[in-house]
Amino acid sequence: MPSAPAGPAPLPTKQPPAADRVYMHVKQAVLDRRYEGGTLLTEGELAQAVGVSRTPVREALLKLEMEGLLKLYPKKGALVLAVSAQEIADVVETRLLVEEFAVRRAVPPPATLVARLEELLEEQKRHAEAGDLAEVAVTDRCFHAEIVKHAGNQILVRLYDQLRDRQLRMGVAVMQSQPDRVAKNIAEHAEILDRVKAGDVEGAAHCVRQHLSWVKVLVRGEDR
Repeated sequence: MPSAPAGPAPLPTKQPPAADRVYMHVKQAVLDRRYEGGTLLTEGELAQAVGVSRTPVREALLKLEMEGLLKLYPKKGALVLAVSAQEIADVVETRLLVEEFAVRRAVPPPATLVARLEELLEEQKRHAEAGDLAEVAVTDRCFHAEIVKHAGNQILVRLYDQLRDRQLRMGVAVMQSQPDRVAKNIAEHAEILDRVKAGDVEGAAHCVRQHLSWVKVLVRGEDR
């Protein structure tokens, strides 16, 4: 019996442009600290790692320098910039202003917000159990961003989105240096969620303020 004719061959997956591939490779490695602050990256090494020529590497590095993640040195390479104590303090101060306002506006919460926060909390627990700090940082950031989104102010949402890369990088750095913060972080998220679900505006705002205040304490080399 004749066999059925073969179906059409699957189309090859179209890759992003070379410069975009380099950009994504370097940026992700910086954010999850595979390329730590003080690391010198060369065009040749990056071209080989991604499988491209040097021209798209230069384009990608220029973009990352504009975003404040790298500093370019002609004929030497690109230096990954370390996160400074001042930068951390500035980010925390901005987050406090945005997030405390946002949580007050988001309470009492719609059912969709509660469901999403519960989902993100469970995701964070799973990533913590797996030891995946980069994904813990991502779900951490998403938890807070979801509350900001439900405040109903699109200008604040855009402002908060500008902090994304710094938040992720700082989150991984802190969890690597203070491993016990992972469990504390999750417990504090659960407390924020409880206050939001209970419709406790002042309690939710207090929990957010306390949750963010520990970052300032760690900047001073202490713990709580």
